[in-house]
Amino acid sequence: MSSSNIPHVVLQSSSNHHRMPVIGFGTASMSPPSTTRVAVLEAIKLGYRHFDTASIYGSEQPLGEAIAEALQLGLIGSRDELFITSKLWCTDNFPHLVLPALQKTLRSLKLEYLDLYLIHWPIAVKPGDWEFPYPEEAVTSFDLKGVWKAMEECQKLGLTKCIGVSNFSCNKLENLLSFATIPPSINQVEMNPTWQQKKLKEYCQVKGIIITAYSPLGSTGCMWGSDNVVDNELLKEIAMAHGKSSAQVSLRWLYELGVTIAVKSYNKERMKQNLEIFDWSLNKYDNEKIDQVKQHQLSKIGPTKFIVDLWDGEN
Repeated sequence: MSSSNIPHVVLQSSSNHHRMPVIGFGTASMSPPSTTRVAVLEAIKLGYRHFDTASIYGSEQPLGEAIAEALQLGLIGSRDELFITSKLWCTDNFPHLVLPALQKTLRSLKLEYLDLYLIHWPIAVKPGDWEFPYPEEAVTSFDLKGVWKAMEECQKLGLTKCIGVSNFSCNKLENLLSFATIPPSINQVEMNPTWQQKKLKEYCQVKGIIITAYSPLGSTGCMWGSDNVVDNELLKEIAMAHGKSSAQVSLRWLYELGVTIAVKSYNKERMKQNLEIFDWSLNKYDNEKIDQVKQHQLSKIGPTKFIVDLWDGEN
């Protein structure tokens, strides 16, 4: 698919109404860096232009290498053709550490700016040599107001075009919006037919915050992932009726909700299929079936369970 055929959304809180492709290529992977670099290059060839990384993923450097190689090979004309998202990790969730963390991310990527920088989780972990998942004593109070002011400063400095959050509940967003000078453009959260987040989606819609769905296919193939989405019988029925896969049904459903998507597969055929969601649509009966899908929060069982438990307690 040509990159020009992928729809975009406009991030309203950016100073220049920055455009973001609705589907992004995720790089949270257990794969070695060389595999990520090759996968990103292949993704660029297929038409992906939005790439999602984070300091905790360990994929910033290979993503940066792939971008440099794509420029060298002429696969893209300039870095400006790409939309790059990264995230501030919990150990840097302190006002004085935000700018240094972003500068480190930019060095790893060998880029002058990000398109989007997110607070990864609304939790602060004391700097130190902690094993992950972190023990409870590693968690400390989170100065959201101070951290967000530092995020706003990063945008004003031009080091990121837009700022946003990830894994924020309605209550956390309400708190943030009460003092933010620049409101968050994005809230990146777990969302798929088996975890639909209806209340949060409605809240973000009212507030003009765009949702990006991570684990849109249930993170199948990851050690913390699940086949609940791709193996769901209702989704399989819908897929069969349309001549599509259950993965494509899930992605199309999210797109029709007005949600943007960060999808991760390093398999070339699936990478291609994940882009083939824009020239067909679901019908009323399909949506009624999807409404019936049993709900199950994936991040409750993964390596971030300890964070989710704390987050739930402060919703």
